[in-house]
Amino acid sequence: MKITILSLCLLIAAPFIQEENVSITYDGEQLMSVNRDDFTDVMLGKPFVNQEKTTQLVEQLEGKIYREPVPAKIGKAEEIIPGKAGRKVDQQKFTEDFYHYLHSTGKATIHVPTIPAHPRVDGELLATIRTKQIGQYVTYFNKNNKERSHNIRLAAEALDSHVVFPGEVFSFNKVVGKRTVEKGYKRAPVIVKGEVTEGIGGGICQLSSTLFNSVDLAGVEIMERYSHSKRVPYVPEGRDATVSWYGPDFTFKNQYNQPLLIRSKVVGGKMVVTVYSSDLIDMEPRNGEQEADE
Repeated sequence: MKITILSLCLLIAAPFIQEENVSITYDGEQLMSVNRDDFTDVMLGKPFVNQEKTTQLVEQLEGKIYREPVPAKIGKAEEIIPGKAGRKVDQQKFTEDFYHYLHSTGKATIHVPTIPAHPRVDGELLATIRTKQIGQYVTYFNKNNKERSHNIRLAAEALDSHVVFPGEVFSFNKVVGKRTVEKGYKRAPVIVKGEVTEGIGGGICQLSSTLFNSVDLAGVEIMERYSHSKRVPYVPEGRDATVSWYGPDFTFKNQYNQPLLIRSKVVGGKMVVTVYSSDLIDMEPRNGEQEADE
């Protein structure tokens, strides 16, 4: 009997509880509905806002609304292609609106405020840091191997125009991304434990090796580099940098006072990686160009 009465009371109270909810919307669509009781606690007889839960709410909204900005890049004709701003939650304004709801009564609606998410790399920066070449390396491959050539070209496009800021650590795997069939990568020969086999994205180690030699000429601080378990033909022995999504990575740190611009392009059967910076870079001049034997 007591359980029946309690259940009846809860059913009666449910509409009133629902009326206390705040509807959180964006662009005319309701993203979620929450109740203030879930974000407040009582301590020493006084209510206070649960900061941790509020922060989690903001992070959930950011995950729904955030749109990645598109950085500027250099096109095939050497023109600078402007970047595009993305969007993110105006966390300060949303928190103010949400706190106002928590400290009031009744239901409410909050339209999530947003602000532009500007790309770190814009056209002005690219124009500044492509003025001084500080390293270049060239390797060659058999362009008649269609699958391998395709993978090299695809990875080179992902790397091209990337900027490494002062004090930043570059990661090949992070910048180029996971090599998958969905991204267009094909099966081609790879070296695994000294044996040649086939794998998705085979061939991109030529790009990472060419990059290693180019940035090494630029004098950066090499953080992580591994050689293949078997000698590769496109660079001198011991000058390669093997990479794998679930294994080795190639990383280096830009210890200079200026950003570094990485250009990578494929011309026929030639892989070229060049490193640029601004005229204000503080470094010792070095021989900035080398080429592997064809």
